[in-house]
Amino acid sequence: MQIEINDDVARELAYMVRLHQEHGAPAQMDSVERLVGYVLACVADGSRRPGSWERGMLVQMGLIADCDEHHEYRATYGGA
Repeated sequence: MQIEINDDVARELAYMVRLHQEHGAPAQMDSVERLVGYVLACVADGSRRPGSWERGMLVQMGLIADCDEHHEYRATYGGA
């Protein structure tokens, strides 16, 4: 899979990584690729784990489907 990232967004992500490298962070990232991977893993975890902190992020972003299925816990990725 390849993901296109807007140039402005890529610059901001690189800035975040630079700040992590210079000052540390609780979830320190050493590259934009690792940062994007971490964020996408959080999105996937929020999708399958109602009640998780990651789910709260998805709710705020309007990314929870309007169906009962998306409100059920799933132990594995990818749905039924």
